[in-house]
Amino acid sequence: MVARTVLLYVVVLIIFRVMGKREIGELSILDLVVFIMIAEMAVMAIENPKDPLLHSILPMLTLLIIQIGLAIWSLKSNRMRNFIDGKPSIIIENGKINEHEMKRQRYNFNDLLVQLRDKNIKNVADVEFAILESSGRLSVFEKDQQSGEKGNLNLPFIIDGIIQEEHLLHEHKTTEWLRTELAKLGYSNLDKISYCSYDKGKFFIDLVDVKQ
Repeated sequence: MVARTVLLYVVVLIIFRVMGKREIGELSILDLVVFIMIAEMAVMAIENPKDPLLHSILPMLTLLIIQIGLAIWSLKSNRMRNFIDGKPSIIIENGKINEHEMKRQRYNFNDLLVQLRDKNIKNVADVEFAILESSGRLSVFEKDQQSGEKGNLNLPFIIDGIIQEEHLLHEHKTTEWLRTELAKLGYSNLDKISYCSYDKGKFFIDLVDVKQ
């Protein structure tokens, strides 16, 4: 039993390392499910010493292959990435609480206040933007009391060559406007843009790395 425990510990450790580095708080639902399943298989293998180890290690490796396959797919597909990881939700925008989004996410005011206190924010009125990330973590941007200007979320307009139409709509922009403005800057092929954002009248553009 001791030998099985040591061997399974090494196998599980290798599997988790191969899956990649992510903080516990940043795990997606899929990551969490896979981790729990692998841990449960390891426990069952230790508790049943008469059962061949292959019966436990093979399903673990199968989950590893599925996880890596979905991770590669999500890198190439924005739709798959959104399906696996989900999308962030804007809970507070320009100081206004979005109660409809809170209900949709089954996120109540107690949850909001607890997470704000975790960030040493005592007053909701001090918050300009609060975004509930897909991991469940709350990202908070406080109001700039000195400038008095409205802030901007600076949502990306293009990710991996794909136009984020929801973000354009949020900023009251159109796809035609984006294509026209980028064409003026010499970027007519959007597939070559890995990331594009727009803030205070200026674009930040990062091109896809050229393979050598």
